Amino acid sequence: MGVKEFTKVQELVYEMKAEQVMTRSVVTVSPDNLMSDLRELLRDKKISGVPVVAGERLVGMISLEDFIKCLIEGRMSCTVRERMSNSVATLCEDEPLVKAVEEFDRLGYGRLPVVERASGRLVGIITKGDIIRGLLKKLEVNYLEEEIHRYRASHFFEDVIADRTTLIFQYKVVGKDFSRAGLTSSSLKKTLRRMGMPPRDIRRLAIATYEAEINMTVFTDGGEITAYITPEEIRVEAVDQGPGIADIEQAMQPGFSTAPEWVRELGFGAGMGLNNIQKCSDEMHLTSTVSSGTRLEFVVKIDY
Repeated sequence: MGVKEFTKVQELVYEMKAEQVMTRSVVTVSPDNLMSDLRELLRDKKISGVPVVAGERLVGMISLEDFIKCLIEGRMSCTVRERMSNSVATLCEDEPLVKAVEEFDRLGYGRLPVVERASGRLVGIITKGDIIRGLLKKLEVNYLEEEIHRYRASHFFEDVIADRTTLIFQYKVVGKDFSRAGLTSSSLKKTLRRMGMPPRDIRRLAIATYEAEINMTVFTDGGEITAYITPEEIRVEAVDQGPGIADIEQAMQPGFSTAPEWVRELGFGAGMGLNNIQKCSDEMHLTSTVSSGTRLEFVVKIDY
């Protein structure tokens, strides 16, 4: 299987967080508002749905469809509480944009409320337009930086006097700590940028490392990710002492996942991780023993 070409936009979707693109000024209503109160709000703001907030906590959503049904039924004196949806799909502010993209695709919604992870407090709202605008702005900022650092990597190793040079970076991954999910891949990416590694190679490496990190966070109690960097390639080892993989061939199938439902509700465990790692890397090796752990190794060749 050939290496898949990942774009800069795809890289940023993994790197950027919801809080970086969301709209912080959110139009809300109270559960005690009447449905008749929504008429001017929906019309003037040109929106199709409104978060329902009690205090600062999100308790529901009321949509244009809900309003129209009330209007047809002649029950505009109903309270929002009576007609709102209590089951609301949300994002946490520290989740990567890739989660938002997946949720929009899965649910078909036009907007998602963004909440603070610890308290459930509503802190923003995110739309597909917010994502596009945020990505375009980030692309503009990063373009000049990439041009400046484009050729620095080869010179970095030329300045080191040795027959062979290998840089080693180690990172600890904490299992089940989703607030830190993506920290290792982000840290490694920043280091490679400062070294001036080619952007295309950083992009593939960052996505593959992110997927390995998420798998370790979801399925194990933690482990270690180590990156070995030479002038020719970047080799990453992800090792854990988790439950192991019973059937590697099955685990490599797109969409296959053993993640529990609560993990899926957090937006992880979709079954694409190993497949994406294979597409991003030039080489990939996976060994695992049930009840003992898993060792994943993948290589990205550096193309100056």
